Amino acid sequence: MTESAPPADKEIGKLKSYLIGLILSELENKPVRFGDRRQIIIDCMLQTYQSLNLNLPPLLRDQLFKDVLDDILGFGLLQPLLDDPDISEIMVNGKDNIFIEQKGKLTKANISFENDEQILQIIDRIILPLGRRIDADSPTVDARLPDGSRVNAVIPPVAIDGPTITIRKFGKGRLHMDDLIEKESLTQNMASFIEACVVSKLNIIVSGGTGSGKTTLLNAISGYIPDGNRIITIEDAAELKLQQSHIVRMEAKPANVEGKNAVTIRDLVRNSLRMRPDRIVVGEVRGGECLDMLQAMNTGHDGSLTTLHANTPRDAISRMETLTLMAGMELPLRVVREQIASAVDLIIQLSRLKDGSRRVTYITEVSGMEGDTVVMTDIFKFEQTGIDASGIIIGELRPTGIRPLFTPRLEANGFRLGPEVFGVNFANMIRDQQHR
Repeated sequence: MTESAPPADKEIGKLKSYLIGLILSELENKPVRFGDRRQIIIDCMLQTYQSLNLNLPPLLRDQLFKDVLDDILGFGLLQPLLDDPDISEIMVNGKDNIFIEQKGKLTKANISFENDEQILQIIDRIILPLGRRIDADSPTVDARLPDGSRVNAVIPPVAIDGPTITIRKFGKGRLHMDDLIEKESLTQNMASFIEACVVSKLNIIVSGGTGSGKTTLLNAISGYIPDGNRIITIEDAAELKLQQSHIVRMEAKPANVEGKNAVTIRDLVRNSLRMRPDRIVVGEVRGGECLDMLQAMNTGHDGSLTTLHANTPRDAISRMETLTLMAGMELPLRVVREQIASAVDLIIQLSRLKDGSRRVTYITEVSGMEGDTVVMTDIFKFEQTGIDASGIIIGELRPTGIRPLFTPRLEANGFRLGPEVFGVNFANMIRDQQHR
């Protein structure tokens, strides 16, 4: 082969498969320390390449070597997408339909798998180190990559058009609140208010739709938890990246092959109460554990944080009602609402807007009950004013001018937030009240 006549893709594919087979055979016959694997693979590739008297163009040769490394040490065709910092989500809908989310926009990737078996191999590579399984009897699985990225996989017979993989990537570095302010997800005043609420041990729900950035915001908010606190984190698949020194991380465990010995989020929430927590952080409530979480919040475990799927703060209350009833306790709806109103202090609502941006659209106080209704007050609200020529949504995150009823709790913890945090109308409201 010469540089003037590069080999066809099919020939390169055969060469790649030959190199992979040879290297895997070499690794099987010769025990290698994990840290030495990469160099052994590179050395083996170079020796084989030279022994075949190949003379590929440099760019093609380098790409071949990278593909082989990705296939053996990484996740094959998906590895370049995982390495791209601009890609936030990867969706494999069968062997020929791979989509990516890049800077908030969905596009089809210019790659395809040869067959379903290649996708299944990647799924196995992801879940085997975690002790999870996927097969015809258990055709769905949640998992995570070593960097914390979230993975969901579905295989036939549930996935009709072939195995599917959905990967929600996490950035290499942990986003702090300053990063979210820079991205205009929220304002500095909102961040100052949230900091006061977290330090003052208010119970906070981060609510939002799929892909709105709930876990990212929860990570950022958790940075305000004082370092001396004992924090228990509970997740389906470990994603949170808390930086404090006193953390106990727990992860749910799926059932074994016989369908037994599962450890659920609900089991872990109950167990956490016996672990002397200062803070309980649940990655997401999505079932009966919501009742246990509310009871924890109502029995002295203040400062708890969690996320849930809902599109508005009012929807978040309804969602918590539904999840609480899923616990099977057959509680009257009014009792459930009283539990929620007593336990939850604040709902931070996230939305993914049409232009792909992720914004905090409401910060809402849960202020009690009025009759059979949970009373809520918006403290901050996003107001859209238009869309520019490039499709970017124009709007502003504004305070509503109302101070929350829990302001004395903030002040007791040293946070005297001025009227500028809550809007200039606040000063006028005080004057009006004094004149009455």
